[in-house]
Amino acid sequence: MNAPATPAPGQKGPASRLGRPLAALAAVAAPTVYVAMVDPNSPGHYPVCPVLQATGWWCPGCGGLRCVHALTRGDLTTAGHDNLLVLVLAFVVAFLWLRWAWAALTGAPVPRMRIGLRQTVLLVVVLGLFMVVRNLPAGAGLAPPVV
Repeated sequence: MNAPATPAPGQKGPASRLGRPLAALAAVAAPTVYVAMVDPNSPGHYPVCPVLQATGWWCPGCGGLRCVHALTRGDLTTAGHDNLLVLVLAFVVAFLWLRWAWAALTGAPVPRMRIGLRQTVLLVVVLGLFMVVRNLPAGAGLAPPVV
């Protein structure tokens, strides 16, 4: 009978290496479960976006809660219509988390993601363009439906 493999001294086993990825998953899962249970399409549960209230413009995050709610129901079409940017970012974050969890599980080096000045500027430009385009008549399809 084979004994279970134990990590060499100074090495962590798979269970302890998965601690951080699982903690991050729990930190994201808790508010996601809340958004899944409390429909953002029903008025009165969530505050109005301050940018929308002050300017009348949809900010890059407007419709994000509705997008997450639709994702928890498996409705990709509605999620994309509510906030395409949040939908794309959700898939990117899921992919990065899976890479991190796999590396932790297998003991491979954890992939590092560096966000420098270039990436920050690019992100700000993408967010700004998304905000402007979704508020133009030509980009009305990117704006969430009015509730």
